[in-house]
Amino acid sequence: MVGDNQMKRPLFLLLPFVVLLLAAGCAKKEAAVDSAKLAFFTPLPGDTPVEATGPAAERIALGRMLYYETRLSKNQQISCNTCHDLAKYGVDGEPTSEGHKAQRGDRNAPTVYNAAPQFAQFWDGRAPDVEAQAKGPVLNPIEMAMPSDKHVVAVLQSIPEYVAAFKRAFPDEKNPVTYDNMGKAIGAFERRLLTPARWDKFLQGDQAALAAEEKAGLIAFTGAGCQTCHAGSLLGGNLYQKIGALKPYPDASDPGRYKVTNNEGDRFLFKVPTLRNIEKTGPYFHNGKVVTLEQAVAQMADFQLGKQLSDAELKSVITFLKALTGDLPADYIKKPALPASTPKTPKPQEAD
Repeated sequence: MVGDNQMKRPLFLLLPFVVLLLAAGCAKKEAAVDSAKLAFFTPLPGDTPVEATGPAAERIALGRMLYYETRLSKNQQISCNTCHDLAKYGVDGEPTSEGHKAQRGDRNAPTVYNAAPQFAQFWDGRAPDVEAQAKGPVLNPIEMAMPSDKHVVAVLQSIPEYVAAFKRAFPDEKNPVTYDNMGKAIGAFERRLLTPARWDKFLQGDQAALAAEEKAGLIAFTGAGCQTCHAGSLLGGNLYQKIGALKPYPDASDPGRYKVTNNEGDRFLFKVPTLRNIEKTGPYFHNGKVVTLEQAVAQMADFQLGKQLSDAELKSVITFLKALTGDLPADYIKKPALPASTPKTPKPQEAD
């Protein structure tokens, strides 16, 4: 018996090593990502924004102040950051945002992070860039509800610190405090709201940047055909697509881009949103009626691709999507000190 035990003990001690070897063998069988599928994607332009100097830096600094400035709204309670909270990945987490006198629009507020590189702004693409987009909500009667661009300029001109900041940001202009320059300054600030993620390192050749489960999710993502719309450096934001491409979408209340063009071919067309930070930017779709990412992915597979994803496929795709979450640029988005009002600054208007 003693001899038998002595023979068994070495085999027992070897079992952990056998398990490790088997695990290593499984790891080696990790599914390879098709390089042809990766050709649909590109990394963000850079890991960090290039430092600006001179008037460009002054324009960004001014834009940062204006982004947080509630005096750009009629009741002086709403800023860009109210609906596009930079500390919450550029959204407010609401189906639709609350504006002047608690009014709500009919579309979900999209994130401002990674918005500038997109080919158009708003769900219906009615603004060509972030500079133009920044001017829209300020005069929208449901959102910030300022009565006119002249009223906005009057507010800014009543505050000496803003007058000086506009002069530094636009030194070649005789009268730099203008509504257009307000949009240009906010746009300059928003153009650096980029959030590189581990995904970008993976695209740049770092195979260890994604875990095996995330690579499997990428394979599931491309296998389902999601890259047909969600491609490029933003995985979206570069084309319009009909919601309900293969199966009618149940909510037909919003005609989409048709409201802008009156072209029947644009009915139910919406800008394809970026998938960067998608796990942080719900609720989803133009109407904000889809609460969870699981619901959003399942519905898109169904209505856009005509596919019913299994629970395992759905879980795998979402695992990949979470790898698209980047870090927020904490120092860049820190709220600056805003100048005080003066006796000449128009008072808030809440009653009308």
